[in-house]
Order: sequence, then C-alpha cells, then structure tokens
Amino acid sequence: MPITGGPYLTAAFFCDKVLREQDGVLSTIRIVDRWNVNGPTEEMPTTILQTNLVILLKAGVYRGNTQVTITPITPSNNHLQPVVFPVLFEDIDEKGAGVILPMAFPAQESGVYWFEITLGGQALQPRVITAIPMRVAYLQMVNPIP
Repeated sequence: MPITGGPYLTAAFFCDKVLREQDGVLSTIRIVDRWNVNGPTEEMPTTILQTNLVILLKAGVYRGNTQVTITPITPSNNHLQPVVFPVLFEDIDEKGAGVILPMAFPAQESGVYWFEITLGGQALQPRVITAIPMRVAYLQMVNPIP
C-alpha cells in the first residue's frame, strides 16, 4: 500500500531519562504520566517537576521544514505559553524527526495537565496530532500526634 500522507506521529510521552547511543538510536528510561507531590499545607505549593518530553515523527511523503508546537493546558483549562521547535523531514520516507525536551515544569495545582502537540506551520497546515496527559496528585502531609 503506497503512503500518501504524513508526517505521522510515532510516539509522544514523558520519561525520566533519554539516552542517545553512538549509532544515533534512542533509549528511554521510566515512561511516566503521574507525579505525586507531598506538602505541609492544604494548598499545593508550586512544585518543579523534572522530566523529558519525547515526540517522535515519521515523514511519510512530506518533505521540508515545519514546526512542532507544545501548548501546556492546566487542570483549570488555562493555556500556558506554547513552546515551538523547528523540525526537518528529509528525502527518505521512513526518516523521521523528533523533539526531546528536558523540562523543569512548574506545577501549580493538582489534576491533569495536558500538553497539546501541534504539527505544522510554513508549508504544512497546522493540526493537533496528539495531547499527552501529566497527572499531578497532591497529598498533604499530616504530622502524627505524639
């Protein structure tokens, strides 16, 4: 069956560590979608979550430059400042492009954050290709009674 479209999403997830081997092959360690935050107060304090966002794409028939836009959306549905990365799809059908973004994300509330991934710009019509959830659970620490 001939491929007539593209680019295509291969994978999108958060993980603890990304290794790029000498031959260019990636290895990812501990794919994660939930973070537990502990704190002393009823309200969750701003907490920096350390993670890596991995987005892998395949060209299909598309060739040239475009961009990946990542838009974080809070549990209260606030759209945060998007981050934009250029990507290049070369002259090989199965050749891909990827974004590996080390993150220090400031979570300010508990619930599910969504990271909406849009592909396009310049010659490619922008379209949402996926959204990745990041659940943040806040647990208030209670001091035991002596």
